[in-house]
Amino acid sequence: MWPFVLFLLWPIVEIALFVTVGGAIGLGWTLLVILGTGALGVWLMRSQGLRTAERLRHEMDNLRNPIAPVADGALVLLAAALLVLPGFLTDALGLLLLLPPVRLGITAALSRRIRPMQAGTADPFEARARRGDIVIDGEYIEVEPDPNRPPSGWTRH
Repeated sequence: MWPFVLFLLWPIVEIALFVTVGGAIGLGWTLLVILGTGALGVWLMRSQGLRTAERLRHEMDNLRNPIAPVADGALVLLAAALLVLPGFLTDALGLLLLLPPVRLGITAALSRRIRPMQAGTADPFEARARRGDIVIDGEYIEVEPDPNRPPSGWTRH
């Protein structure tokens, strides 16, 4: 029920803020702020995706837990998405999420509630074979490619 109520109240609050702030600073400044934060959000989205992937690769190369950089990058991307949406409340929330102590607090709060699990095998057949569910018996031979035969259309480079 609460998400539905928030979904209904959000545009009403944004409209009220547009009217209030627009009346205080004028139409030109209101449009400039909205367009400026939107441009900042687009720039953040473009730059943060590659930066997060780079940090993830660095953490995994050094055999460290990659959850913190991924969570931080996801929160910056959420901030960027909020900045792209027109409205003063979304801009305020987006700018708040850009502050590192806020992101750190959110990440710490989420990490207390989410428990990491050890991943199992990536091969489903191996897991089933250990349980004794599937056994596939078969024979095979390796066929060497014929040097006189041209490659198929699928393998030509």
